[in-house]
Amino acid sequence: MLKKVQVSQNKIVDKEDLHWILNQWRFKDHKLVFTNGCFDILHKGHVEYLANAADQGDKLIIAVNTDASVSRQNKGKNRPLQDQSSRTLLLASLHFVDLVVLFDEDTPLELIKLVQPDVLVKGADYEIKDIVGHEIVQAKGGEVKRISFLEGYSTSKIIEKAKTD
Repeated sequence: MLKKVQVSQNKIVDKEDLHWILNQWRFKDHKLVFTNGCFDILHKGHVEYLANAADQGDKLIIAVNTDASVSRQNKGKNRPLQDQSSRTLLLASLHFVDLVVLFDEDTPLELIKLVQPDVLVKGADYEIKDIVGHEIVQAKGGEVKRISFLEGYSTSKIIEKAKTD
């Protein structure tokens, strides 16, 4: 019998293992939802955003920037605050998350090409034309959805508050 933490760890996969899992899900006609981000400090806003993303289909796949990828994103000299192992485990521990995969590139475009999601989700602060991979998803008849963030919750605000306290 798997221990609880092993169940979460099993949701974290390498790109090489994706093909087999995706084939199983496609065979079962699951609607695949894809989103991505750094998720440096998991907070209520992230949880609500990801839960809303999961509601868009049957299987939620989260692509997470590696530590090196986050460092290149100009989020600050000390970012990420948590290493990629911690960030992926926290996300995989959410019951509505089905798969977590790291990507080292600056964008998740190669993963989107591989996954071929039915629904691509990003925050409402993006215009659809600016969402990486939107052309791939729309060309196959999929949807690109923008989900509003929960007002008042952001990693940057948490970091600033921690600095002032």
